[in-house]
Amino acid sequence: MTKRVYLDNAATTPLAPEVFDAMAPVLKDSFGNPSSTHSFGREVKGKIEVARRKIAKMLNVTPGELVFTSGGTEADNMAIQCSVRDLGVTRIITSKVEHHAVLHTVEELEENDQATVVYVKLHEDGCVDLDHLEELLAASSEKTLVSLMHANNEIGNLLPIKAVSVLCRKYNALFHSDTVQTMAHYQFDLEELDIDFVTAAAHKFHGPKGTGFLYINKSLKLRPLIHGGSQEREMRGGTENVYGIIGLAKAMELSWDHIVEHQQHVQGVKDHMIARLTEAFPEVQFNGSCGMSNKSLYTVLNVLLPQTEKASMLLFSLDLMGVACSGGSACTSGSNTGSHVLRGINAQMDRPSVRFSFSRYTTKEDVDFAVDCLQNIYSEKKAMA
Repeated sequence: MTKRVYLDNAATTPLAPEVFDAMAPVLKDSFGNPSSTHSFGREVKGKIEVARRKIAKMLNVTPGELVFTSGGTEADNMAIQCSVRDLGVTRIITSKVEHHAVLHTVEELEENDQATVVYVKLHEDGCVDLDHLEELLAASSEKTLVSLMHANNEIGNLLPIKAVSVLCRKYNALFHSDTVQTMAHYQFDLEELDIDFVTAAAHKFHGPKGTGFLYINKSLKLRPLIHGGSQEREMRGGTENVYGIIGLAKAMELSWDHIVEHQQHVQGVKDHMIARLTEAFPEVQFNGSCGMSNKSLYTVLNVLLPQTEKASMLLFSLDLMGVACSGGSACTSGSNTGSHVLRGINAQMDRPSVRFSFSRYTTKEDVDFAVDCLQNIYSEKKAMA
């Protein structure tokens, strides 16, 4: 059997065995509707609330500040749309390299004349220009929402989230951060951070797909984005994804308990790949600031490889050889326009860029295999030439 190596963990991570074990009994036995008042329903409702309390304790928030969602996209939509509808926001500051869950939402609001959208400048490496952000905040008295992701899903740039929080408070702006790539990879104290909205998706930290949450600061009063029943304390209609919520809490607990160990392991894997690629391809560069450990998400490495006439076949060739990676976000893999993030930072689009992303299950042997495959592909192309 051909060796297969998975290096696309920014798209999704494999389910942790411990998470599966926590979910299986719920799938098998706890089938009651949590809205039902009989014992079957109460049993399931109790499991949801235990999960909510676990997550709340880890984040240093109250359980009532967490709303379980279908994932990060729904949570981003809820934070942004409800801010405009319920909190009087008429102006949104964001960046050109946000996830499309944010960009498409703010674009829709602007097209419908519900809010003005302003884009903060980025430095050459893709990091947010905090001086320009302050200029934008100071330039208007309109009720403003700042929506900036904690770490970019394609190039791994880290936002100085506390500094942005301080700026938002200084100018009385709301602050939403998409932390889908960083939740459970870093520890957050949301009480100390002083933020209004945070979003998360379980499948980015070895939990199940189709479940996530939105943190809403208790000082804010929102109406539901999805109407229906009175689930989620009347904040989100629809029967809860019970086993998903249980899996989310378990996955987060596992990550929280071993977070330093996981960080050190994954950073070591990433550093090993940087060293191997630099040795194999002297012309190699790293998009954004992902090559600098102090400024980037340790799970992501976006590699600018040497020019080749068959760049469009590079990902396909790697896949045939057993290496799974991506050219950008999995959410835009069907697009023919290329990465909006790489265009947003003026990256070299005439050379192939590949995103490798790692998890606690990735090994240095996996990295060696991937780099060897890349070398073979480039050697074949030279031989054919």
